[in-house]
Amino acid sequence: MEDTIAAIATALGEGGIGVVRVSGPLASTIGQRIFRTGHERPVEFARRRGFFYGRLLARDEQSSVDECILLWMPGPHSYTGEDVVEFQVHGGIRVVQSALAVILEKGARLAEPGEFTRRAFLNGRMDLSQAEAVMDLIRAKTDLAARVAFSQVEGSLSREIGNLRRQVLELQAELAVTLDYPEHDDEIEVAKSLVLRGQALLMRMQDVLDNAKTGVVVREGVLTPLIGQPNVGKSSLLNELLRRQRAIVTEIPGTTRDVLEESVDLGGVLFRLVDTAGIRETKDRLEQLGVERSRAAVHSGELILLVLDGSRELETDDLQLLTDTANRSRIVVVNKADLAQQITDEKLVDICGRTSWVRVSATTGEGLSGLRDLLIKTVLGGDIEQVEPSFLTNARQTQLLLQAREDLATAISAAQAGLTLDVVAVLLQSVYALLGLVVGAEAGEDLLDEVFSRFCLGK
Repeated sequence: MEDTIAAIATALGEGGIGVVRVSGPLASTIGQRIFRTGHERPVEFARRRGFFYGRLLARDEQSSVDECILLWMPGPHSYTGEDVVEFQVHGGIRVVQSALAVILEKGARLAEPGEFTRRAFLNGRMDLSQAEAVMDLIRAKTDLAARVAFSQVEGSLSREIGNLRRQVLELQAELAVTLDYPEHDDEIEVAKSLVLRGQALLMRMQDVLDNAKTGVVVREGVLTPLIGQPNVGKSSLLNELLRRQRAIVTEIPGTTRDVLEESVDLGGVLFRLVDTAGIRETKDRLEQLGVERSRAAVHSGELILLVLDGSRELETDDLQLLTDTANRSRIVVVNKADLAQQITDEKLVDICGRTSWVRVSATTGEGLSGLRDLLIKTVLGGDIEQVEPSFLTNARQTQLLLQAREDLATAISAAQAGLTLDVVAVLLQSVYALLGLVVGAEAGEDLLDEVFSRFCLGK
């Protein structure tokens, strides 16, 4: 924290602007040494934000690296909470690298991955869940993922966890009073009150955990293999969902010999569609390898699109695939709806129920809108606009809340069993500490190292 750090904050490549960020106690000193205004004077930094146009000097402090804009953000009103200077130079690779080299020579050191955000956390500008959301925002591949990440950067999850911690703290306070002044409170009544309030808190924790799966879906997308017999139209369906010709389509069964993965944003959810080889018994060794990979894709898939040919009766291989995927998250897609149908609605309802199948035509586009809607509804459990932005989005947060819920349930059981309130108090302290770790309260160096090592350099 005593060092002044610097890094390139924009992606390397050709662009209009490249940004080099400097943060720490020497930020203003370095800025004064290597920057000259239009009047060839060193910049004078005030205790308020400002920006200046001028020249970035080279190492000899005589020649210039580039003309640029300097942004001055004094602490604590900056991203890191420290004095920050940013140089906006032309976006060529050599220009930004030369600018960084000059800054490092004048007293800064190269920042570690995520170190700017780590300093923001250590300086109280954000908690750990907000810091993690910064990287989620940078890596967001859909509008929904970006919206959720930005909401968490602004503190939606922090407020949810803070509310849970506040309720646990109130329970702890009530217990503390009873333990310190047992003559004033009836321990049995206090235990009953704790059970009732604890159960309500337990339900809210479960609601947050139930939304965690949606959080992972929004953040990482859904692995969605398209499976079925050869020539049922899997590749054609993939192309229609992608709205471009990605997979080879012919009338020859077994054209697809390998898995092919492409991603598509459907209404804010990223579906990682996997076209697979047709699953059937074959003596062709090359096709056998494709079938083996298809079966592996089925096992790893999170949502399966089982494609059937509606223009022909269900065959043994179709029935086997329906059986094999019966207990999986699945949508049955009856393709070739533009042809005379041999698979009736009654048969589909009998096999799949009323809501987990759809008829489409990959040739005419019929039913594809309904398929897209069903895909979104299946993974989100409802309308995309109803998605709460305060859900957990990674395994670290989820595991901590799972443990907190377990300890709270144990505390409630202890109170119901008539155990001493000291035992309940210890369990509630554990719940409070675990919830604190979600947002980084009393986080150790090992945890911070693990979280921020996943960040990009310059953030």
